[in-house]
Amino acid sequence: MSLPAAPIARIARWIHEADGLIVAAGAGMGVDSGLPDFRGSAGFWRAYPALGRARLQFEEIANPAAFARDPALAWGFYGHRLALYRRTVPHRGFALLREIAAGLSAGAFVFTSNVDGQFQKAGFAQERIMEVHGSIHHLQCQRACRGEVWSAEGFEPRVDEEACRLLGEPPRCPHCGDIARPNILMFGDWGWIARRTEVQEAALATWLERVRRPVVIELGAGEKVPTVRRFAESIGDRLVRINPQAEPNLPAGAVHLRCGALEGIAAVHRALAE
Repeated sequence: MSLPAAPIARIARWIHEADGLIVAAGAGMGVDSGLPDFRGSAGFWRAYPALGRARLQFEEIANPAAFARDPALAWGFYGHRLALYRRTVPHRGFALLREIAAGLSAGAFVFTSNVDGQFQKAGFAQERIMEVHGSIHHLQCQRACRGEVWSAEGFEPRVDEEACRLLGEPPRCPHCGDIARPNILMFGDWGWIARRTEVQEAALATWLERVRRPVVIELGAGEKVPTVRRFAESIGDRLVRINPQAEPNLPAGAVHLRCGALEGIAAVHRALAE
């Protein structure tokens, strides 16, 4: 089913008048790359059947308590995700967003709740990305002993996918020797080291100070964890929400394209070329 022409023409006009593009991305952005978005327990357990058999909810494994209770299981989950994200190829929509932003004087800035590093992999500049929930590609001590964050580049997880358990040793803190965990803001998390994200947040604030006519393209952001939606709605009145779900409470003046991320981005990109 084709998307209606009128809202797409309106989006194209907004972008022609804009000086900066904000890409606000939630989990739905990765679906077209083949990544799971864990929508509901059924979807999560389909992706991780061992956790389904144990009746473990996403909130229970995406929790620092899981590393203290059963680090092999916690790292089975996060190690599998780390390996998955490393081998995933970002879909074409990422490149199309870069092309759209190239025509704007201030370019683009990405605000994302995704921890997968796909924007960096797709060629977006690291200094123009804010990962509000951190990154799986970085580690920290589970006790936050020195407040340091370091790259996960040297860690190659081997996971028994049937049991969702790490095979071999988990990564460890180079200072105290305790088990390391991803530098991700988890549920019930009072030990997350936010310093890397705070640097990104300061860069975003500086960028926003010099952008006068921003357009926000929000992609695959849900209401269950509304961080991305709240940010997108706070920027201004030119908001494009690309999401396959119905939108009964769409902000006044915003445009909703009811489709997946890639389809919506491609439609906007075509309209700009016409």
